[in-house]
Amino acid sequence: MSAPALVAYASRDGHAAVIARRIAAGLDDAATHDLADDAEPTDRLKAAPLAVLVAAVRYGRHLAAAERFLTAYKGLAAPPPLALASVNLTARKPEKNTPATNPYLTKLIARHDLAPARRAVFAGKLDYPRYRWFDRQMIRLIMGLTGGPSDGVSVVDYTDWAAVDAFAGELRAALAGADSSPVG
Repeated sequence: MSAPALVAYASRDGHAAVIARRIAAGLDDAATHDLADDAEPTDRLKAAPLAVLVAAVRYGRHLAAAERFLTAYKGLAAPPPLALASVNLTARKPEKNTPATNPYLTKLIARHDLAPARRAVFAGKLDYPRYRWFDRQMIRLIMGLTGGPSDGVSVVDYTDWAAVDAFAGELRAALAGADSSPVG
């Protein structure tokens, strides 16, 4: 493999970044890229044998940096295979924690007309003390409406870390076989 897999992430409060770094650590050769840092990693994306996007959701939408990344990805003449992971608190509910049942991931894929080689949904982390006042109040309201903790002080990591590791393992296995066949 000449270039490392690219694990790009869009994270508002840092949890999607933690998940992205965990996925990258599970791959034999991967580079991480914070999409908030600078311009899109177009050159690294073109050279990568696999592009992984870990995208957080805030207020019902994936972050703008993730949307820009996918627009750039779709604009490539020969994009690498894509693995897409959505991080959202809605995935804390069993009926919304799969790629087929998570509304945010299905809408993102449809909006960009994607056919990811791999897809995953991970429940995020509720971290009231970390949020700014306005965000804390809005998330309290949303959590109250959806049956989650709305006390304004809870810190709950809903992430299934075994599922994150399994996803990284699937990607690693697919990359290992990429010498003779495409990821997917």
